[in-house]
Formats: sequence, C-alpha cells, structure tokens
Amino acid sequence: MKIKNGYMVSEVAGTAVVVPVDPDHTFRGMLKLNATGRLLWDRLLESATAAELSALLVSEYEIDGETAERDVDAFLAMLRRFGVLEE
Repeated sequence: MKIKNGYMVSEVAGTAVVVPVDPDHTFRGMLKLNATGRLLWDRLLESATAAELSALLVSEYEIDGETAERDVDAFLAMLRRFGVLEE
C-alpha cells in the first residue's frame, strides 16, 4: 500500500500537515501528523506493508510489536477513512 498521488506534506507552525494538491480528490481538509505519523507517511510514499511499518516503529521507538501493530492499524484506518491510501 502507498499514499495516493496528489497529496503533499507541509510544515505549519512546526506541525506537519497533509493537504491535497489535486482538485479531483474527495478529501478537502488537512491532516495533522505527529512525528510517528510523519515517519509512517514518509515510508508509505514509496509503498510498504503493515508489517514493514510495524517493524519500523519497533526499530525507531523501541516499542513492543503488539503496540506497534495497534498504532499502525489505527494510522492506516485514518488514512483509509480520508481516502488517501492506495492499496
């Protein structure tokens, strides 16, 4: 899975925000990303599996696999809800 084309991340007042740059996208708002969300977003630009994203969180933040999987599942669910994920 990966992020659909037509979205960009900008820094606004020190916070990463995702905005659509393609007028054909149905999502018209902004998504705020914390540091973890930004890490996952950047990895999804190239494409990644949920397992790869979980392993990235375990490696980067030294958390257990179960917590990483839960966090990744929640993040992917949000991206799906806003229609920015290509699977």
